[in-house]
Amino acid sequence: MNDDPENSLTENPLTENSLTAEPLAPAVPPSRPRRRRPAMPLDPRRSPSDLGAEQQAEPVPGEAPARTGNAVSIAGGVAVLRAALRNVPGGPGVYRMLDRRGDALYVGKARNLKSRIQNYTHPAGLSNRLRRMVAETATLEIVVTGTEAEALLLECNLIKRLMPRYNVLLRDDKSFPFIHLTAGHDFPQLTKYRGARDKVGAYFGPFASAGAVNRTLITLQKAFLLRSCSDSVFSNRTRPCLLYQIKRCSAPCVGRIEPEPYAALLDQAKGFLAGRSGDVQQRLAGEMERASAALDFEAAALIRDRIRALSLVQGHQDIHVGGIVDADIIAAYQAGGQTCVQVFFFRGGQNWGNRAYFPRHDRHLAVEEVLTAFVGQFYDNKPKPPMVLLSHPLIEQELVEEALSLGGGRVQLAVPQRGDKKRLVDRVVLTAREALGRRLAESASQRQLLDGVAKAFGLEGPLNRIEVYDNSHIQGSNPVGAMIVAGPDGLMKNAYRKFNIRSLDRPDIVETSHSGAPPGGEPGIHIPETGVHGFRALGSAEPRNDKKAQSRPAGGDDYAPTPTLPRERGRESDARRRTGGGFKEPAPAGGDDYAMMREVFRRRFYRALKEDPERERGMWPDLVLIDGGQGQLTQAQAIFAELGIGDVAVVAIAKGPDRNAGRERFFLPGRPAFSLEPRDPVLYFLQRLRDEAHRFAIGAHRVRREKAIRGSPLDEIAGIGARRKQALLHHFGSARSVARAGIAEIERVAGISKAVAKKVYDHFHADG
Repeated sequence: MNDDPENSLTENPLTENSLTAEPLAPAVPPSRPRRRRPAMPLDPRRSPSDLGAEQQAEPVPGEAPARTGNAVSIAGGVAVLRAALRNVPGGPGVYRMLDRRGDALYVGKARNLKSRIQNYTHPAGLSNRLRRMVAETATLEIVVTGTEAEALLLECNLIKRLMPRYNVLLRDDKSFPFIHLTAGHDFPQLTKYRGARDKVGAYFGPFASAGAVNRTLITLQKAFLLRSCSDSVFSNRTRPCLLYQIKRCSAPCVGRIEPEPYAALLDQAKGFLAGRSGDVQQRLAGEMERASAALDFEAAALIRDRIRALSLVQGHQDIHVGGIVDADIIAAYQAGGQTCVQVFFFRGGQNWGNRAYFPRHDRHLAVEEVLTAFVGQFYDNKPKPPMVLLSHPLIEQELVEEALSLGGGRVQLAVPQRGDKKRLVDRVVLTAREALGRRLAESASQRQLLDGVAKAFGLEGPLNRIEVYDNSHIQGSNPVGAMIVAGPDGLMKNAYRKFNIRSLDRPDIVETSHSGAPPGGEPGIHIPETGVHGFRALGSAEPRNDKKAQSRPAGGDDYAPTPTLPRERGRESDARRRTGGGFKEPAPAGGDDYAMMREVFRRRFYRALKEDPERERGMWPDLVLIDGGQGQLTQAQAIFAELGIGDVAVVAIAKGPDRNAGRERFFLPGRPAFSLEPRDPVLYFLQRLRDEAHRFAIGAHRVRREKAIRGSPLDEIAGIGARRKQALLHHFGSARSVARAGIAEIERVAGISKAVAKKVYDHFHADG
């Protein structure tokens, strides 16, 4: 049960650092295991406590683990655990099994750590997956907690942060939106809000989607006429905005409403969001009748429209059960070795939307085990309602309930057996069933397309990961490389990567000959982690002689001339300085697509060789697609040959004559170019992949270009931070004036020393 960096542990004074940690080293470091397919995760609630006592022959702790071929046998993992048992306490806590690289294999909690670890040392009674997990274990680490409930919270937190592959994994990297009513202002603002709820005011939510919160905001604006503009816009308005004209704001910015009536509207909105919509409607109905009796028909019509807005949003509540005010409905449905978990949010008696989740788990796990892991991880960093209705009972449900109640109000977990609540849960189960059916159908269709791609290109075996590459730039400026990934479940957007191209300005790679192995053990290339600046641009091994250039820190800012300050001589000399005199001219105006492609491939696959040489982490593609023609394909082949990679299929896809879609030509090594049938579904699939890479690359390029446009030449000077930059601009008025100033004049600026003034002057007058 249960990494973004955006947890119930924050609410409780319980963190990993605040507990007693006792990392235990292995008796003998095991050697690299044999390559295996990535293992599906295993539920942390699955305990081996009921395993039999039968054992295999096991080595004495401290001896080298036995081997089978090139794989560490299970006896080696058992030896590690037995050696660690001598220091494991008997109280509650969390244990982590790590492999030889230090990656987490499994995170679990136990009421008695010593007893739980002891169970893993009897391999005869373990399942195949548990046996494999024990065989891969090289280190055991434990964290002692005060209670088992605290251990459960910490376990959920560590699973989400470490993503161990033998646990049930909930990939939930999206936050939920809230409605925020600000405070500290005579006319509070009504707005949508995401992120940490650390601003003063009242929060209402969560909402399942941005669409759900936007619809509610529009309704609140129509019914209660609260302002949505920011404080800066509010303070600078001189006449009502369009929202006032369409009767969605009371225009407090220009005095069309006093603070007291606005406060009454605010109280009505809070009552509606808190579930007292009936009281609010009755009060509005009374106001409408009084206005009508006083012959103030315009005011009565305005109140009538507000009542209609409230009735409209209540009429859209297709799921509503009396007695449910603040609650979450969580239901799971399992089929085909996969599980869909649907979560419905009810707040103030209103349905605020739902979201479907598909946790990754071992296909043999029962739905109760998956749901138990899901609930703990889901509420690790989300607000918990007072009631959670479930479709299946949880394993250790009382313990989960106790853990969720720590540091806040009591949370009740219930599985309805009859009545309206039971019918509501059954309806949510049906929703989960339909969502899982759609996903399985899409997966089957996606698998057929992947198999069609393999057949079209003559590839063996199933394709589980396709990487598509593209570059984007404008005449060589702000170049960006992009990689998108597709698999059996569709586009894998969490695996997308962008590469800010640096090879046209500065070297980041040291190329070596293909003979001999470098210190890192990878043939043909060695790239020091600290970076090397004794060589010039990519594709060249010419050393640089400029000592200043060699002393430049690794990872420094790229040279990016600002278009608002033309300085051709400084630009050329700066480029020459950064490349040790070997760079005679700026990069060609049109850019070098081949150099960009070489850099992207070199960086991408060198990292794969370094971090996943055994290809166990799923970092390696089965097929590489390049948006380009024979030239791009040749560059990719050259990098693969340079890195010693010969088993990754690579294909280039080029637009047809007149760049018409449907007439694409495909280039493969050792084969003539060919095209697919215009109506072939595989062709449409490949076009979608190429277009997605194109979209992602253009988006990344635009972000980099906008950042460069907003930048200043002063940002390029080392040692000039925000304060000194502000002081220089205040004194001279512009970066152009700073560039024209002499050293003595720069020294007169407050906070600028002689050394800094010389650095600024030299930056703009590098050629003397």
